[in-house]
Amino acid sequence: MLKLTAIVAMTPERIIGKDNDLPWRLPEDLKMFKRTTSGHPIVMGRKTWDSLGKYKPLPNRQNIVISRDETWQDEGADVIHSPEDLKTMTLQDEHVFIIGGAQIYSLFLPVLDELIVSYVYEKHDGDTKFPDFSEYFTDYEVIEKFEEFEVRKYTNELRK
Repeated sequence: MLKLTAIVAMTPERIIGKDNDLPWRLPEDLKMFKRTTSGHPIVMGRKTWDSLGKYKPLPNRQNIVISRDETWQDEGADVIHSPEDLKTMTLQDEHVFIIGGAQIYSLFLPVLDELIVSYVYEKHDGDTKFPDFSEYFTDYEVIEKFEEFEVRKYTNELRK
Protein backbone atom coordinates (compact mmCIF):
# COMPACT_ATOMS: atom_id res chain seq x y z
CA MET A 1 0.00 0.00 0.00
CA LEU A 2 1.28 3.45 -0.93
CA LYS A 3 2.66 5.48 1.98
CA LEU A 4 3.23 9.21 1.40
CA THR A 5 5.65 11.16 3.59
CA ALA A 6 6.64 14.78 3.07
CA ILE A 7 10.14 15.69 4.22
CA VAL A 8 11.09 19.33 4.72
CA ALA A 9 13.35 21.68 6.65
CA MET A 10 11.65 24.82 7.98
CA THR A 11 11.93 27.61 10.51
CA PRO A 12 9.31 28.31 13.20
CA GLU A 13 7.76 30.75 10.67
CA ARG A 14 7.54 27.85 8.15
CA ILE A 15 10.20 29.40 5.85
CA ILE A 16 11.57 26.68 3.53
CA GLY A 17 13.35 28.55 0.76
CA LYS A 18 14.93 31.67 -0.62
CA ASP A 19 15.69 32.30 -4.30
CA ASN A 20 15.01 28.62 -5.19
CA ASP A 21 17.55 27.41 -2.61
CA LEU A 22 17.74 26.63 1.08
CA PRO A 23 18.35 29.73 3.23
CA TRP A 24 20.80 27.80 5.47
CA ARG A 25 23.64 25.31 5.32
CA LEU A 26 22.99 22.36 7.64
CA PRO A 27 25.18 19.38 6.64
CA GLU A 28 23.54 17.15 9.26
CA ASP A 29 20.12 17.86 7.76
CA LEU A 30 21.35 16.91 4.28
CA LYS A 31 22.80 13.66 5.68
CA MET A 32 19.49 12.87 7.43
CA PHE A 33 17.59 13.62 4.20
CA LYS A 34 19.84 11.29 2.21
CA ARG A 35 19.66 8.52 4.84
CA THR A 36 15.86 8.78 5.09
CA THR A 37 15.00 8.99 1.38
CA SER A 38 17.66 6.65 -0.04
CA GLY A 39 16.10 3.62 -1.72
CA HIS A 40 12.70 5.30 -2.02
CA PRO A 41 10.91 7.28 -4.74
CA ILE A 42 11.03 11.05 -4.27
CA VAL A 43 8.47 13.43 -5.78
CA MET A 44 9.28 17.06 -6.52
CA GLY A 45 8.14 19.93 -8.65
CA ARG A 46 10.06 21.05 -11.70
CA LYS A 47 11.57 24.08 -9.91
CA THR A 48 12.93 21.81 -7.19
CA TRP A 49 14.30 19.48 -9.89
CA ASP A 50 15.98 22.44 -11.57
CA SER A 51 17.43 23.63 -8.24
CA LEU A 52 19.30 20.31 -7.87
CA GLY A 53 21.59 21.48 -10.67
CA LYS A 54 24.50 19.12 -11.26
CA TYR A 55 23.29 16.80 -8.47
CA LYS A 56 20.26 15.56 -10.39
CA PRO A 57 18.99 12.95 -10.43
CA LEU A 58 19.53 12.21 -6.75
CA PRO A 59 21.25 8.82 -6.58
CA ASN A 60 19.67 5.62 -5.26
CA ARG A 61 16.18 7.14 -5.54
CA GLN A 62 13.52 7.09 -8.19
CA ASN A 63 13.28 10.79 -9.08
CA ILE A 64 9.70 11.73 -9.97
CA VAL A 65 8.91 15.24 -11.19
CA ILE A 66 5.35 16.51 -11.18
CA SER A 67 4.70 19.06 -13.92
CA ARG A 68 1.65 20.63 -15.53
CA ASP A 69 3.58 20.74 -18.82
CA GLU A 70 2.52 17.60 -20.72
CA THR A 71 5.65 17.76 -22.91
CA TRP A 72 8.29 18.34 -20.21
CA GLN A 73 10.90 15.66 -19.70
CA ASP A 74 14.50 15.41 -18.52
CA GLU A 75 17.05 12.64 -18.27
CA GLY A 76 16.77 10.78 -14.98
CA ALA A 77 13.27 12.02 -14.19
CA ASP A 78 10.01 10.09 -14.31
CA VAL A 79 7.26 12.62 -15.04
CA ILE A 80 3.75 12.70 -13.60
CA HIS A 81 1.07 15.35 -13.91
CA SER A 82 -1.01 14.79 -10.75
CA PRO A 83 -0.70 13.00 -7.39
CA GLU A 84 -3.12 10.34 -8.69
CA ASP A 85 -0.55 9.32 -11.31
CA LEU A 86 1.55 7.75 -8.53
CA LYS A 87 -1.07 5.00 -8.17
CA THR A 88 -0.61 3.80 -11.74
CA MET A 89 3.16 3.98 -12.15
CA THR A 90 5.81 1.40 -11.34
CA LEU A 91 7.52 2.54 -8.17
CA GLN A 92 10.91 1.55 -6.75
CA ASP A 93 9.21 1.23 -3.33
CA GLU A 94 5.75 1.80 -1.83
CA HIS A 95 7.06 4.46 0.60
CA VAL A 96 7.17 7.71 -1.39
CA PHE A 97 8.75 10.94 -0.14
CA ILE A 98 7.47 14.35 -1.22
CA ILE A 99 10.44 16.75 -1.23
CA GLY A 100 9.01 20.08 -2.44
CA GLY A 101 8.57 22.82 -3.29
CA ALA A 102 5.76 24.70 -1.61
CA GLN A 103 3.14 24.14 -4.35
CA ILE A 104 3.87 20.40 -4.38
CA TYR A 105 3.63 20.20 -0.58
CA SER A 106 0.24 21.98 -0.78
CA LEU A 107 -0.95 19.58 -3.45
CA PHE A 108 -0.05 16.48 -1.41
CA LEU A 109 -0.82 17.76 2.11
CA PRO A 110 -4.39 16.35 2.29
CA VAL A 111 -3.19 12.84 1.37
CA LEU A 112 0.04 12.62 3.40
CA ASP A 113 0.46 9.85 5.94
CA GLU A 114 3.48 11.43 7.62
CA LEU A 115 5.43 14.64 7.77
CA ILE A 116 9.11 14.71 8.70
CA VAL A 117 10.26 18.21 9.63
CA SER A 118 13.77 19.38 10.29
CA TYR A 119 12.72 22.18 12.61
CA VAL A 120 15.43 24.85 12.24
CA TYR A 121 15.71 26.80 15.50
CA GLU A 122 17.21 30.00 14.05
CA LYS A 123 15.09 32.50 12.15
CA HIS A 124 16.02 32.87 8.46
CA ASP A 125 14.74 35.22 5.79
CA GLY A 126 13.06 33.55 2.87
CA ASP A 127 10.51 33.92 0.10
CA THR A 128 8.92 30.47 0.27
CA LYS A 129 6.80 29.04 3.10
CA PHE A 130 5.55 25.56 3.88
CA PRO A 131 1.73 25.52 3.86
CA ASP A 132 -0.15 25.56 7.15
CA PHE A 133 -0.45 21.90 8.11
CA SER A 134 -2.27 22.20 11.46
CA GLU A 135 -5.50 20.85 9.95
CA TYR A 136 -3.79 17.52 9.21
CA PHE A 137 -0.96 17.24 11.73
CA THR A 138 -0.82 18.36 15.35
CA ASP A 139 1.21 16.03 17.55
CA TYR A 140 4.77 15.03 16.79
CA GLU A 141 7.64 13.13 18.28
CA VAL A 142 11.23 14.35 18.19
CA ILE A 143 13.24 11.57 16.54
CA GLU A 144 16.66 13.30 16.36
CA LYS A 145 18.25 16.39 17.91
CA PHE A 146 21.12 18.47 16.58
CA GLU A 147 22.64 21.77 17.66
CA GLU A 148 20.81 23.85 15.04
CA PHE A 149 17.64 21.81 14.50
CA GLU A 150 15.56 18.85 15.61
CA VAL A 151 13.80 16.28 13.47
CA ARG A 152 10.07 16.01 14.18
CA LYS A 153 7.85 13.23 12.90
CA TYR A 154 4.16 14.01 12.55
CA THR A 155 1.56 11.34 11.80
CA ASN A 156 -1.78 12.07 10.15
CA GLU A 157 -4.14 10.41 12.60
CA LEU A 158 -7.01 10.59 10.09
CA ARG A 159 -5.13 8.41 7.58
CA LYS A 160 -4.13 5.59 9.94
